[in-house]
Amino acid sequence: MEKLNIWFDEEGDFLEIRIGKKKGFFRDIGDDVWERVDEEGNITGIAILNFRKRSKKELELPFELKITPIRV
Repeated sequence: MEKLNIWFDEEGDFLEIRIGKKKGFFRDIGDDVWERVDEEGNITGIAILNFRKRSKKELELPFELKITPIRV
């Protein structure tokens, strides 16, 4: 299972959510939102500019996120 990485730049108001560390590129999907795509074309993350401005309304992600608890 790959780790979920979340990075927020408060000064730039930029949020990035990434699954794993595969190489890839960002594809603009409009309205200051980009999806991160690996070399095979799989979506591996999302980046959102002006995140705080949007945080008061519902945000639909272009992928399904499943979170499985890890038992220690």
